[in-house]
Amino acid sequence: QVQLVESGGGLVQAGGSLRLSCAASGRASSTIDMGWFRQAPGKEREFVAAISWNGGSTYYADSVKGRFTISRDYVKNTVYLQMNSLKPEDTAVYYCAAKSRWPAQTLIAGKVYNYWGQGTQVTVSS
Repeated sequence: QVQLVESGGGLVQAGGSLRLSCAASGRASSTIDMGWFRQAPGKEREFVAAISWNGGSTYYADSVKGRFTISRDYVKNTVYLQMNSLKPEDTAVYYCAAKSRWPAQTLIAGKVYNYWGQGTQVTVSS
């Protein structure tokens, strides 16, 4: 079992920055792939970013490339999502997700993740 706790959401003006954190417990972080997803009101959940178990591969949705950066700290068992140049359309509940590194699967599909956090609200005002 993996427990995930997100933090760092809040209200920010367009053009501003936020850093989301996802603290994982229950398994060594070096054995799990991690991802961030978001869901805006009335919309389906969508992929935002992901990072492989060894940090060697990162993936981003086209809508956030160049603005968001995913990273991980193995000592703290934490994954981060640095969000810069935020836009009102980034407003959503952001969820952290985790899956075992085995089997190797695409990290952009939500269905491959077994564990999810409770979500943290990000609101970007125009």
